[in-house]
Amino acid sequence: MQNINFDTWKRKNHYKFFEKVDNPQFNICLNVDVTNFFKFVKSNEISFYYSMIYASTYVMNQIEDFRYKIRNGEIILHDKLQPSFADMGPSENLFKIVSLDLESNIIEFSNKAKEKSIKQTNYFPETNVNQDELIYFSCIPWISFTSISNEIVMNKEDSIPRISFGKYFNDNGKILLPYSIQVNHMLLDGVHVGNYIERLQKFLNEI
Repeated sequence: MQNINFDTWKRKNHYKFFEKVDNPQFNICLNVDVTNFFKFVKSNEISFYYSMIYASTYVMNQIEDFRYKIRNGEIILHDKLQPSFADMGPSENLFKIVSLDLESNIIEFSNKAKEKSIKQTNYFPETNVNQDELIYFSCIPWISFTSISNEIVMNKEDSIPRISFGKYFNDNGKILLPYSIQVNHMLLDGVHVGNYIERLQKFLNEI
């Protein structure tokens, strides 16, 4: 973890520009091609949901801009991010939020995520988790959405990325996944989200 000198930070002016708005969050929705990724998941008999969480977190950790967070007016660069995801058991229509570290490989992570989710009895996150290191994940596997909104915390320092998946669908021989990403404009612009999506698509294609 590293505290950034705001006066010499290259994003200082952009930060101050978006600091003036009431809610600096912005959201982008798109379809990502998971054709090859889907085959990988099925052949290894692991969860598609947990595996997409791994892929998204792994790629986001490779981009420094996404690891900047705002805390008490200061800019902090974190060493890593970890996922915190909504999950639902088979017996009730109530979700729980599960958080865990990213494992060294996708298969190990998927198995550990499944194990922790099954064992976890509380609905909401552990209080000892560093919120600044989290990425929030959710999934609406019943709907192939074209747009989605998230809950809003009216706090300009809220810099936790929010990623949502929808129901994947077939389109001309490809399997596409509705994918939403929400970030804080004080820290990130469209170019950063574009870079992230390009890297994520490359990961999904080449795994």
